[in-house]
Amino acid sequence: MAHEKKATSSTAGVEWRINVGDGSSKILVQEAVLATRAWLGLKGLVFKVRKFWEKAYDVGVNDPRKVVHCLKVGTALTVVSLFYYLRPLYEGFGGNAMWAIMTVVVVFENTVGATIYKSLNRVSGTSLAGLLAFSVHWVACKSGEKFEPLLVGASVFLLASAATFSRFIPSVKQNFDYGAMIFILTFSLVAVSGYRVEKLFELAHERLSTIIIGISSCFLVSMLICPIWAGQELYALVTSNMEKLANSLDCCVAEYFSPDDSNKNLLAYKCVLSSKASEESMANFARWEPPHGCFSFKHPWKQYPKIGAAMRNCAYCIEALSSCIDSETQAPEFIKKQLSTACQRVSSNSSSVITELAETIKSMKRSCNIDFLVEEMNSAVEELQQALKSLSKLSIPPESKNITETPTSAAMDTKVPLMEVMPVVTFASLLIEISSRIKGIVKAVEQLANVAEFKVTVQDKCNETQRNNKLQGQQKDEETMKVRQWF
Repeated sequence: MAHEKKATSSTAGVEWRINVGDGSSKILVQEAVLATRAWLGLKGLVFKVRKFWEKAYDVGVNDPRKVVHCLKVGTALTVVSLFYYLRPLYEGFGGNAMWAIMTVVVVFENTVGATIYKSLNRVSGTSLAGLLAFSVHWVACKSGEKFEPLLVGASVFLLASAATFSRFIPSVKQNFDYGAMIFILTFSLVAVSGYRVEKLFELAHERLSTIIIGISSCFLVSMLICPIWAGQELYALVTSNMEKLANSLDCCVAEYFSPDDSNKNLLAYKCVLSSKASEESMANFARWEPPHGCFSFKHPWKQYPKIGAAMRNCAYCIEALSSCIDSETQAPEFIKKQLSTACQRVSSNSSSVITELAETIKSMKRSCNIDFLVEEMNSAVEELQQALKSLSKLSIPPESKNITETPTSAAMDTKVPLMEVMPVVTFASLLIEISSRIKGIVKAVEQLANVAEFKVTVQDKCNETQRNNKLQGQQKDEETMKVRQWF
């Protein structure tokens, strides 16, 4: 058989064709091209793996607790795996020891509160479902072979539907949503398997025992090894958001009157706007945690989301302030200067109130300065309102005072300065609204201090005594005046 080689050129490079005896041809790709492609593919794969490890390293460095949580999960799984590896323990539980491993996987969460919440929900849902399933199984067995599958099927339909509907109820969804889901799963499995499996009670007992073993392992590892408390996380989140809110308010006012591109805290208020879901979930999980640190068993965790809601009301106004900075319509500089000092004073006093409230929550002590700071904020607001009233003199330009024009043309002349004043008036009005909304934060923090029984400082006691003495003196003066009027 004769073979001939013909060289042909193409846009992709040089190809080698071999003519075969039957008239067909084959293309031989050069080994260098294949080696180059393989090298480029390997190089790209190495680059992607490197980028992945760099991102993973950054995640671990930014929050080392995530690495600790991974190690804790591994520790809990290793402990419960002993029930499967060690023969004496395996003979006691058999293949059901695998349920302990599954329990650790599904209930171990990042915080102690979330782990306790899911663990207790799993135990309660499993126990209740198992009890009801055994009751249904006993009644079905007594009813005969014909009616047994009908009763089991009807019970699964009714209880599964009722449990699913209960998950839409707000109180059940907040506290027992995971338990309701476990109830549906466990009842369906036990009720259906009981139709074919003998010694159902022993099987369920072993599974429940292994589930309790897995939950106990999660409890011990979660609370003894570098515990992460949901209550502490919520506490830190609320205080941090307060400080960010105060900084953002000061930065917005400073940016409006003296623009500075290097202002990094201008958008810090967005952290407050996006923290609602985190605050609610942490508050829910914190209620399941035992006493820890400076938090008692009945610490009012529900009050923290209320403080967060009050802060978000302020953050929405600060967002409007930020939009005033980026607006295309701006007031002239000579008009801004008329309100600059008053606006900055309102901003400074308002942020001082928020900062003092954050310090109150941090120290868990009643502030002796909050009333004074609120009064200072109110006086600053009154000063700003007076400054706004004085702008009416600047709304008409000097050249329009001695004009001899028709009323229509004079009205058109007065509209121009009013439009120039409107942007800065809007900005000042938002500041006044923020100061009124800050009072809502003050009220929410005071409620927390009352319910949580924050400590009273010596200065507070002195101030309270002075206020009581002052009230008593006023009452005596009123009684004296009444006696004089009588005579």
